Amino acid sequence: MRLKICAMLLLLLSLAAMAATALAQEPVHWGYVGEAGPANWGDLSPDFALCSSGTKQSPIDIPAIATVNPAGITFNYQDSGVNILNNGHAIQVNYDQGSSIEANGKTYNLLQFHFHALSEHTLNGQPSDMEMHLVHQSDDGEYAVVGIMMNRGAENTALASVWSNLPAEESEPAAAEGVTINAANLLPADRAYYNYSGSFTTPPCTEGVNWFVMANPIELSDAQAAAFEQIFNNNYRPVQPLNERAFLLSAEVAPETLPVSGGPAIPIGMMVIGAGTLIIGAGLYLRRRQTT
Repeated sequence: MRLKICAMLLLLLSLAAMAATALAQEPVHWGYVGEAGPANWGDLSPDFALCSSGTKQSPIDIPAIATVNPAGITFNYQDSGVNILNNGHAIQVNYDQGSSIEANGKTYNLLQFHFHALSEHTLNGQPSDMEMHLVHQSDDGEYAVVGIMMNRGAENTALASVWSNLPAEESEPAAAEGVTINAANLLPADRAYYNYSGSFTTPPCTEGVNWFVMANPIELSDAQAAAFEQIFNNNYRPVQPLNERAFLLSAEVAPETLPVSGGPAIPIGMMVIGAGTLIIGAGLYLRRRQTT
């Protein structure tokens, strides 16, 4: 009898342990509205604590006075299959291996790109209709995200292979048959950018992400924007405090120079030295005049 009771107790303990494990593995639900929305992300799980306590969070508002880097990122993007999914929060395309960017002397491999509506970053307080994020990772584990604003305008034919395969419901990745995409065709013609240190814009809001936000938007048609918004509308995180962060100037940018008509540019430092030399020389000349 006692053996039966012990066996039953062991069975119950095993079932309880299995249930606890299943609950622990259940993903934490988060979203963009209500109690699961951005204002409460940090309280949904200890893993999401940075969403509330972090000091270098994204997105941010980019003011008109922010430092702009001229085009300096090298984009090494190749064709990829359209491996598309609806992850429950956005439409995402997983990119085939072999594409990367080079920025500030470092290589980051393209992993995936996805979309938000409205835009997450704002420019001088103004959001765009949508924003695309191209997510990259270096071999040593650092992340870099290229953000591209998207506004209503002309039809974007480079997006056709994605938009013709938008999954309306949450889904696993699936390869769209007979189509490819090259992310290089999704970039603006002028590739000037803002650079700052931030975070992922979704839980767990991991910090240390190198952000390159393109200063110029791309366009998509009203029909394309509407097709996305039928699936995801307002799947964006509001802007976060900038705190003490600065917009970074790429180390590859040449020193500031002043142009001189009819000749080469003269560095500011050389001009200061030259002016100082003239002032000292003038002072010595006047002193000699006064003593003669």
